[in-house]
Amino acid sequence: MQNRTFTDQLNCEVSIPYPPARIISLVPSQTELLFYLGLDEEIVGLTKFCIHPDDKFKTVTKVGGTKKLNLNLIRNLKPDLIIGNKEENDRQQIEELTKEFPVWMSDIYDLDDAIDMISKVGSIVNREKKALKLVLTIKSDFDELLKENSLGAGLRVAYFIWKDPLIIAAQGTFINDMLLRAGFENAFVLHRYPQVSAQDIQIAKPDYIFLSSEPYPFRDKHIKEFESICPGARIIVVDGEMFSWYGSRLLMTPDYLKNLRL
Repeated sequence: MQNRTFTDQLNCEVSIPYPPARIISLVPSQTELLFYLGLDEEIVGLTKFCIHPDDKFKTVTKVGGTKKLNLNLIRNLKPDLIIGNKEENDRQQIEELTKEFPVWMSDIYDLDDAIDMISKVGSIVNREKKALKLVLTIKSDFDELLKENSLGAGLRVAYFIWKDPLIIAAQGTFINDMLLRAGFENAFVLHRYPQVSAQDIQIAKPDYIFLSSEPYPFRDKHIKEFESICPGARIIVVDGEMFSWYGSRLLMTPDYLKNLRL
């Protein structure tokens, strides 16, 4: 097996044994993508949040959480490739792993970044054809969504990812890109994941408040609390995976957005 060099989305060159035979994935959406590409035998480790597909999650070794990895366990698994993400993983831990193993990092802000990641991952794991087919399908489905993006019709949305403190997904996030592609506008002209107050919400006057099912597990029981803060907004609990998972789950996102009941 010879080494080949690939460039990740942080523009770092990564030399790996090609094709890699022992892969650890540190990001749920990318883990799901790897299984979709048919790497059942090659994946030797994943995080406790890599819950899809369910049957694989139950059987593959868990190496901790996305930001709290068990480095010694990772070392014991002797990976020849680790795949992570700039935002979802802890920088210090990634730098530590990079000293010992080939680590390929993604950096995702919008659909174009996600498509680029899928293509590049397909190349580094020797699944170019399947990755290309996936990319073409995702592009086609989102093109169709764009034609129907009257769904949001300019409605302003406040998208909440956390409670106590209240944190939203604002500009410059993958979630924001998904909102825009469905025709919505973000109610907050802020950057990334700012903390907001009840007064901030009232000033923003969103038409809709989306409560994401992840990372904070918002449920229907939380709706009344937000109704008291912003009675003029309609409040919906949404599937966070459909707004924030940027791997093969993107096959499901356009239909989910089309069928989102407003």
